[in-house]
Amino acid sequence: MKSNLDLVNECDSFPYPSSPGLYHAALSGLYTIVHNNGETSTPIGYLSESVFNRLAKVPISIKGELEVSRAKRTVSIFQHPTEEERSKAVAATAAYWRENKIFRVLDGWRSELYPVYGPGNELLWSVERSASPLFGVVTYGIHMTAFVRDEGASYGLKMWVPRRAKSKQTYSGMLDNTVAGGMATGEEPFECLVREADEEASLPADLVRGRATAHGTVTYIYVREQRAGGESGLVQPEVQYVYDLELPRDVEPKPKDGEVEEFYLWTIEEVQDAMAKGEFKPNCSMLVLDFFIRHGILTPENEQDFEEINRRIHRDLEFPGPHSDSR
Repeated sequence: MKSNLDLVNECDSFPYPSSPGLYHAALSGLYTIVHNNGETSTPIGYLSESVFNRLAKVPISIKGELEVSRAKRTVSIFQHPTEEERSKAVAATAAYWRENKIFRVLDGWRSELYPVYGPGNELLWSVERSASPLFGVVTYGIHMTAFVRDEGASYGLKMWVPRRAKSKQTYSGMLDNTVAGGMATGEEPFECLVREADEEASLPADLVRGRATAHGTVTYIYVREQRAGGESGLVQPEVQYVYDLELPRDVEPKPKDGEVEEFYLWTIEEVQDAMAKGEFKPNCSMLVLDFFIRHGILTPENEQDFEEINRRIHRDLEFPGPHSDSR
């Protein structure tokens, strides 16, 4: 059975500077992507050694100039004058890799664009969703927990928990948060929530707009493993915008777009049992822990690792982006 800290370790799996041996060992196998604006050099992502080697082999006519400092282990790439030009170079690079079947992670091509931000939180470039882990850039999503009040249940509530469809390319058949999805370039978190709530759970837009409440972000750095699909070991910093939705007892989420197999209305004890058995998608466990803390279910009195858990589900990320505004 997994402890709550085990669940955090499984998702927030990139070492911290406070563990210098592990941290420097991890960095020694990576190149940091930096964006140079003429005045400052800002880190925006991590490249593994294997991705760096493949990037170096992409023709300059496709990717543009590549500047490398092997001493500092930094890479400057996609330095074109405009966002449009930079995004085109990124798209051409990802397409080149896909056409030549370089990386398995691109087998999950989504034709969705994710944003990458610069030092002033400006949009630097966009990248195909499935290619984002190759560049180790921060990605953004929304996660919502729907619940109902129930005086007969522990803590006075029950949670709606979906099981991912067995046909999904990643984490098939695992448990998830009620509604979750990635944010595309130009999409605001709340509008993403409204869209995903309809697509995944058949929840009406007016209900979500009227009842959903925002609760900050959950942040972590995940090192991808086999269940994520494609190559293991890719570094994936993530920011999830957090929402709660108290539903009336006569409203039930229902699968719509095929990504969810079914929804369960579970007690806190049932959710905790499934978490301990490792049935939740790793990052979804982080969101559940955040929900438990905010609702007084997980406290310093009943969790010996409370302080570490609470700190690590809100990890400081060194890369720029809108998340830095809420630190």
